[in-house]
Amino acid sequence: MVYWVYMLKCSDGSFYIGQTSDLELRLYQHHQRYFPKCYTASRLPVSLVYQTSFESRYSALARERQIKKWSRKKKQALVDGDWAELSNLAKSKN
Repeated sequence: MVYWVYMLKCSDGSFYIGQTSDLELRLYQHHQRYFPKCYTASRLPVSLVYQTSFESRYSALARERQIKKWSRKKKQALVDGDWAELSNLAKSKN
C-alpha cells in the first residue's frame, strides 16, 4: 500500500498538511467539506501544492509531523522546489 503526505494551499493563503492512503478520495473529502470541523472546511477552495509517497504509514506520519513544524517560508520553499532556500532555512535558527 502507498501512503501519501500532501500539502494544500487554502483560500486564505495558509497551508494544510495531511497524510492518507487514498489521496484522490481525501482531496474529494476536503472539497466536499466531508469533515465539517476540519481546518480546510472554512478555507475553501483549496489546491494541492505538494505530494510525496511512502511505503509505510509510519514513514508518512513522521514526514507529516516534520513538515507541520516548519515555518511558512520553509513550507513555501518545499512547494516551490527551491532546494537551496530550503537548505538555507533548515540551517537558520530564526
